[in-house]
Amino acid sequence: QVQPVESGGGLVQAGGSLRLSCEASGGTFRRRDMGWFRQAPGKEREFVACISWSSDNTYYADSVKGRFTISRDKARGTVYLQMNSLKPADTAVYYCAMNQGGPYYLSGAYGAWGQGTQVTVSS
Repeated sequence: QVQPVESGGGLVQAGGSLRLSCEASGGTFRRRDMGWFRQAPGKEREFVACISWSSDNTYYADSVKGRFTISRDKARGTVYLQMNSLKPADTAVYYCAMNQGGPYYLSGAYGAWGQGTQVTVSS
């Protein structure tokens, strides 16, 4: 079964940048839309960004629009999340997941979640 594997998290100062990667373990992401979600301590998991299989369509949460960019390299089978102008409010565990059909902004529409990668932004 395909399992997303996230990497690239870390500790960064406010205003800095990080690039997260999501690779497929045990297969490929096939023709799936892919999403990034995040969960901060004590909060529910929230939508961050989604990219269609063809990469023609991208969607972002209002809180990250203009700062984050989602992309995918189909040849490598990798999905990326470039995060710029990071803020302390962006601190969370970031998860990559495959859309199984359904609204791109709902976590319930996704399956095969990764273990997550921690992003910490200091002020």
